[in-house]
Amino acid sequence: MMAITKEEVFQFFDNLTILELSQFIKEFEERYGVTAAAPVAVAAAGAPAAAQAAQAVEEKTSFDVILKAAGDKKIQVIKVVRELTGLGLKEAKDLVDGAPKPVKTGVSKEEAETIKAKLEAEGATVEVQ
Repeated sequence: MMAITKEEVFQFFDNLTILELSQFIKEFEERYGVTAAAPVAVAAAGAPAAAQAAQAVEEKTSFDVILKAAGDKKIQVIKVVRELTGLGLKEAKDLVDGAPKPVKTGVSKEEAETIKAKLEAEGATVEVQ
């Protein structure tokens, strides 16, 4: 009897259709009393750790400050926007008039909170994303 190599086994599987492979797996499980679900259970046990790792990666380090509305003190809001961004009067007015618009993007959480506080002190509605 001639021995079959692993490569020949893989070639055999490569030539099966998905349906044939599925049937083969069922027969294999029945014949040898094993199940393909065991590796999935092991992977599922690792899922909480993977979720925590993904959450740690997703923790934001840069934020965008979005001016939603200028409020009643539009002129004061324009002044604060000019101070924060260095924009000219016309550009700052256009930004405030065009709300919702980003005032600053890619800033730290602390800076975003400071900007938000300054704008809200003048009556603006601000969101940090």
